[in-house]
Amino acid sequence: MIYNIKPVAVVSNSREMIEDDNWGGVISTIELTKDMHESSLKGIDDFSHLEIIFYFDKVADEKIQYEARHPRNNTDYPEVGIFAQRGKNRPNKIGVTVVELLELKDRTLIVKGLDAIDGTPIIDIKPVMKEFLPNGEIKQPHWATDLMRNYWD
Repeated sequence: MIYNIKPVAVVSNSREMIEDDNWGGVISTIELTKDMHESSLKGIDDFSHLEIIFYFDKVADEKIQYEARHPRNNTDYPEVGIFAQRGKNRPNKIGVTVVELLELKDRTLIVKGLDAIDGTPIIDIKPVMKEFLPNGEIKQPHWATDLMRNYWD
């Protein structure tokens, strides 16, 4: 089965190249597409953080990973399945990031910490609610902590 999804917004920022680290200080503008009414953002500025779902449109189909691999192709990390990592070369090319909402301006959101490059299509925008966050401690392997060391710096 195939699904068609239309973008609801587009990212504008200074990052034009796909890079693995240093996303924490990136300020992005997310502007609604012309098909979306600006009232769809009404009340969103009552939230401090948003969950942004986007499409890795610059990832070539031949780069998609369907099996296990070393994260970032680093053989120091164990080979793990594509669904056990957050790489961009995913079967459906979907990315998800929680960002800080800095400002709402008419049809645009100004956010901090979005790891999507300039021109990336946004599939959906959701407010972050405490009740949807995990209860208790989050478990992850050591390699994931190591890999993310400079991601947000």
